[in-house]
Amino acid sequence: MSDVEQLYNLLKESFFLLDDGDRQLFGMYDLSSPRYYALSHIAAEPGLSLSQLSDYMFCDKSNITRIIRGLERDGYLERRPHETDGRSLRLYLTEKGTAVYQTVAAAHQASIQQRLHQLGQPEQQQLETQLNSLNTALRTLLHG
Repeated sequence: MSDVEQLYNLLKESFFLLDDGDRQLFGMYDLSSPRYYALSHIAAEPGLSLSQLSDYMFCDKSNITRIIRGLERDGYLERRPHETDGRSLRLYLTEKGTAVYQTVAAAHQASIQQRLHQLGQPEQQQLETQLNSLNTALRTLLHG
């Protein structure tokens, strides 16, 4: 196995370990990772469209629609008509959705601190710089 393949496998393993930790945490609140991240994006940008959310979450509109329907059914968000475009809908958290998101976001933040505290501050900064560089290069390769 080449050095590049080993690096790729390490990055993939890190992602899976972080994702598994997230899934365990979100499951305690009856949320999946996609449902949590949908709440997160809508909390950060109230009035987000389905199309924007789909772009942010790197998934197709049919998956976003399924996620949104579930969150709407649970009373966490509502869809409202766009002010000027009658074909478009905007997404907003309800009071219940805001409360759940804030609770889970605080627990998620604590979990992130605990997991990444294993690295010292200099290592965190170095890794952040390197991952930003890698992500920029990957975006360029994927999207031109």
